[in-house]
Formats: sequence, C-alpha cells, structure tokens
Amino acid sequence: MTAASLEVADVIERYGALFLERFGASLSWQQRRVFADVVACRTAQLGGHLEACDACDYQRPAYNSCRNRHCPKCQGRARAAWLDARCLDLLPVPYFHVVFTLPEELGPLALQNPRVVYGLLFGAAADTLLEVAADERHLGGRIGVLAVLHTWGQTLHHHPHLHCIVPGGGLVADDAGWVPCRESFFLPVRVLARVFRGKFLHGLRAAYRGGQLGLHGRLASLGEPEAFGCFLDGPARKEWVVYAKRPFGGPEQVLAYLARYTHRVAIANRRILSADDGQVRFRYKDYRDGSRSKTMTLDAVEFLRRFLLHVLPKGFMRIRYFGFLANRVRRASLARCRRFLGSAAPAQGAPEPVRRELAEPTCPECKSGRMVAVRRLPGQLATLAALQPAPEWNTS
Repeated sequence: MTAASLEVADVIERYGALFLERFGASLSWQQRRVFADVVACRTAQLGGHLEACDACDYQRPAYNSCRNRHCPKCQGRARAAWLDARCLDLLPVPYFHVVFTLPEELGPLALQNPRVVYGLLFGAAADTLLEVAADERHLGGRIGVLAVLHTWGQTLHHHPHLHCIVPGGGLVADDAGWVPCRESFFLPVRVLARVFRGKFLHGLRAAYRGGQLGLHGRLASLGEPEAFGCFLDGPARKEWVVYAKRPFGGPEQVLAYLARYTHRVAIANRRILSADDGQVRFRYKDYRDGSRSKTMTLDAVEFLRRFLLHVLPKGFMRIRYFGFLANRVRRASLARCRRFLGSAAPAQGAPEPVRRELAEPTCPECKSGRMVAVRRLPGQLATLAALQPAPEWNTS
C-alpha cells in the first residue's frame, strides 16, 4: 500500500478478520456498524449516480458516502454545512477556548458507560462555566457555550475531554445589558477545575446510587458501595485539568478554529503512512514535546481496537450548546447581545472556502462546467459476512 491511497478502510479490509477473531465478541452493534460503513463508503456497495458535465462530454461515477459520523471520509461536507449555519451566530467579541479533561482513572468507567459518563462531562463542564461566570466576583453575566466532545488523544488512546468555545462576555441580570470580560482573561482555571471536579463526582455518585452504571469485567468489584467510594477517592483528591487557551480574534479566526474541532474523527486518513506486515504506521503530534510531529507504529489489531474505542452510542450528541447559545433561546439571545453590542447580524454565511466545499463540483476535464447527476447507479448488499467469526453480535 502507498501512503497516497491509504485509508482506515484499507486497514479494516486487510486486518479486520484478524481483529474480529480476537475482539469480535466484545464489540457493540455501533462498533460493528462503523466497521461495515467505513469499508463500504464511496464504493459501488452503496451505489450512487453517474455524473456528467453540463459543458462537455466528461462523465464519471460518484458513489454514495456512508454518512457515518465516525468515518474519516464523511466529515468534510458535514463540517462545511455546520459552519455555514454557525457563522451567522458569531458575535463581534473575542472568543475563548476552554478544555475540560477527565482524569485517566475514570477512563474504564467511561468506556463501559459512555452515554452516562460523557453526558455527565457535558453537564458538569457547562454548569461549571455558567455558574462561575454568573458570579459577580468573576464576570457577573450569563454566557453562551458551544461544547464539542473528543474522546481520543493523538495516538488514539482513550482521552475524554471537552472543547468549549465561549464568547468573551455575557448578558447581565434580566438580560438588561452586556458585560465584557477582560481582554486576555476569561475565568480562573483553578476555580473552574475544582467546581468541575465537584459537580462531576456528585453526578457520578448519583448515577451509581440510581443504578445507571454498568460495571463489568475488571470493574465488577465496584458493585459494592464501599469499593466504589474507594475508587472515587483518588480522583477526588487530585487536581483536575482545565485549560484555557488564549483568545482568538474575529469571526474568521473562530470559524477556522471550529473547523479543527467540530467534525473530527479519531484519526484522519492523511495521517496513515503505511499498513504492512501486520503493523500500521501513522503521524501524530507530541504535545509534551512542543507539538513536534512524530510517527508511531502499532500492531494493526491494536490500531483497530484503539480506533473503535471512540465510537459513540447511537444518537449521542457530541456537539451541544448551553447558556444564551442553547437551541431554544439562541435566536432571541443573540439578537439581544447584538443590540447591546451595537452590531448587526452577519450579512453573509460562511467564507468562500466553506461555500466552495458545499457547491456542486466543477468538471475536472473542462474546468468550467458543473457535474450533475444523470443516472442512478444501484448499490450492492454491503455486509461484513466475511469478517464475522461469531453468529450473533454483542449489542450491549
């Protein structure tokens, strides 16, 4: 395989049977579905249509995408459409980026209970930001928060954290005005970290008492309340990591930043360098070494295991809005914010690079015509029959 053509789909096709032989019995239905979708994406299996240029005789097949949110090939257009809508929500103020990270001790619990634990991560982080910002000692206003869940690190290890993009200011009591934050300072991170820790652990204990947590395998011993309490003692004593990055500038910088975080998957195809002799080599950034670009080699089965760690439960929303950006109040709240800031709503949608990604493709032959669908291409039945060693799927 050459680096120019390598994709996660190639790794699955080549080593998927070996992976399923070793780990197939423990996979969820969603993980199996990702396996099948990534392989079938933009191939004849899913069908498509025949495209023809409206200015010359050039034709080509265009196969359907799988539209799975974990597929490395399906995020570009979804990201562009999302950014096109969100750019109308931007305010003429500095924006801050705050990252909330779960301690590694809670990782196994999150893997067994992703819907509960990741839901608590969203709730605890958002409540922390809203509560601390409302305090007169800090900002004294109601802020807006856009939060994006990532569960991975650069080497595909499990690293649940939340990226929060926050306008630099908020609405004062009764939405009677706008209070700006300091130019290069949003909220004290030590205060945020301790409030976040308290809120998350309180929610986790409540979930345990309510029987919402599944505890299996090496976590089975935590079924005893005393053992679960001891398990939480470690995270409760340590300082949790909340990191606030320096603010970015205007709307264009915010959009560029959002594009890096909102519709990412665990690994992009362009990072994969080789997949030979049972090993996968890929690029990563070492943030502990000045963000230097390095390469890592993993056993192919381990690579696929790590990739599937980051499959989210069906229907779980990984982009959420809080405060004055919450869906039910966003339009009215943004109108109030703009009135107090003395600014009009943005006159146009996304910048030109985003609009180009949403536009109909240009003919690669004549460079001027547009490619339009002229005939449907029926799909084939896409299955993983050849990759299934077990007759039944684990749907836990």
